Amino acid sequence: MTDDSKEEFDFRKFFPDEDVRKIFAKVFDRSAISAVHSLASKGYFDVLEYVISTGKEAHVFRAVDAAGHFRAVKIYKIETTDFKHMSKYLHGDVRFQGIKNNRRDLIYAWTRKEFKNLLLLNKAGVRAPLPIAFKNNVLVMEFVGENGQASPVLKEKPAKDIEKVHAALVDFMARMLFKVELVHGDLSEYNLLNKGEEIVLIDCGQAVLNSHPLAKTFFERDIANISKYLNNNGFKITKEALTEEIRSKKSLFKK
Repeated sequence: MTDDSKEEFDFRKFFPDEDVRKIFAKVFDRSAISAVHSLASKGYFDVLEYVISTGKEAHVFRAVDAAGHFRAVKIYKIETTDFKHMSKYLHGDVRFQGIKNNRRDLIYAWTRKEFKNLLLLNKAGVRAPLPIAFKNNVLVMEFVGENGQASPVLKEKPAKDIEKVHAALVDFMARMLFKVELVHGDLSEYNLLNKGEEIVLIDCGQAVLNSHPLAKTFFERDIANISKYLNNNGFKITKEALTEEIRSKKSLFKK
């Protein structure tokens, strides 16, 4: 695309909603425009309909493809994302050696890392969005929701059965740890969706391999967050007991 990308890019085609067009034009740069255009032209989606969620690092849009299937499109912000925070999760990951220490390269690597992590989670049997495609700072994923409505995070809509949540999280963490040697690193009720009482794990860009020098620290933080959540919602368990319960699954899930 030329330097006149914004003028050449058909905003009305990809963003039929005027408010969404304004958000996109204000928040994202030429790189994101080019990536969206490329992914759409390959048929991964047809239209970006509206924003599902906003955060310091990314906006997530609901999209739809030509066949009417919903997609989630996550676009990381180049200018406002805390790339220094990201670097501690990237540096030390053997999959991402030699990344330049500048904002754009780190965010592109982060997008690629989330795609790879989601592939690993699905391989392990963890319920997480299926990754579909990525380019630059744009990631296309399975849309998680019901009747076209995005599922809320567990913080916003607590599950009715806390014992079921406990069982799901122990299963998730054990599968990650032993089947694909991955630690989420930011596991909490803010990164878990409640899809009709099914728990779905999201926001996996920071997840690291067990070989990462900070993997143990990140795992212990996940344990602390989840044990606190369970206790606050009526399921009493210590950090030590939760850790032991997860480790007891090793023989079931080891590679």
